[in-house]
This record gives sequence, structure tokens and C-alpha cells, in this order.
Amino acid sequence: MAAIAQHLLFVPRARGYALEERDGEPPELGEEVTMREGDGRYVVSKLGPSPLPGDARPCAYLQHATRP
Repeated sequence: MAAIAQHLLFVPRARGYALEERDGEPPELGEEVTMREGDGRYVVSKLGPSPLPGDARPCAYLQHATRP
């Protein structure tokens, strides 16, 4: 099986969402992700296909991480 070259992150924002491209394999379900912009911590809540038509890349759907 070939390695995945790129994946997407589906990131919730105050007004809708953003898609971010990243190189390599997507993070694992439940893994914590810190965004480059420093706008908080997220956790992977779902792994699925890209929401973009015709895009074969996998997508990690994020939600805000809760603080203990």
C-alpha cells in the first residue's frame, strides 16, 4: 500500500470551518492537534474522505479539545 502524501484537516471556526492541507498521514482518531496559527488545541473526532468533490485525500475532522 502506498503512503499517503497529503491529508486535510476540517477545522471548526467561529464562523463556519476551514480546510487545512498537511503533508503525510492524517492524525489518529482521538489524537490532539495544535494548529499552526496558535488558535487552540483540537482533537480528531472523525476520519473520513475529503469533503471536496473528486478529492481522494483523507480528512481528519477536528473539534475543540476540552481542558481538564
